[in-house]
Amino acid sequence: MPKITFFNLPEDKKTILIKAAREEFSRVPLSQASITNIIKAAGIPRGSFYQYFEDKEDAFFFLLNEHVKENKQRFASILIKNNGDLFSTMLEFYESIISEEEENLHFLKNIFLNMTHQIESTYARSFHDNQDRNSDYNMFAGLVDQKKLNITNEQELACMGQIIIAVTIRSFIEKFARELPNEEALEHYKMEMELLKRGLAK
Repeated sequence: MPKITFFNLPEDKKTILIKAAREEFSRVPLSQASITNIIKAAGIPRGSFYQYFEDKEDAFFFLLNEHVKENKQRFASILIKNNGDLFSTMLEFYESIISEEEENLHFLKNIFLNMTHQIESTYARSFHDNQDRNSDYNMFAGLVDQKKLNITNEQELACMGQIIIAVTIRSFIEKFARELPNEEALEHYKMEMELLKRGLAK
């Protein structure tokens, strides 16, 4: 979590610092990122960086959490547009992510190809938040048309959601690791979602 001095920055300076950090985390994964590059691009002294963030991990997870907030809004909007159809929503959401601008894709590639438990848990909150089931989870559960799903209770809905999230994250990893064209990645993801939708047993 950034320090209060970061949030008190004028918007233009905050934007410059965020842009510099995002460029660095898009260039290389977190482990290889350099605070020197961030402060040089932002035009600030090293001491100032530590007035805003604890370390580079703090800056990275701030950006990741901001990305997740945007994804939550995007996911909810698509779910509403699709009248609660979860599988149609997942396909549209997946396609929207892999079709982002190039810099965003480099940022995502570094996220997915250097996945840790903390990064995975943070990204999974794009769909729901196990740490606050009374807010995000209940909102998404209320938007999903559960009549279209072969589930009998909220526990099964949550479990199904976790399975879909795991498959989706693995599909992102495969897309970036194999450098699949968007069309091929989407077709493969469609097959995975169709298998989950139909069920795997006769």
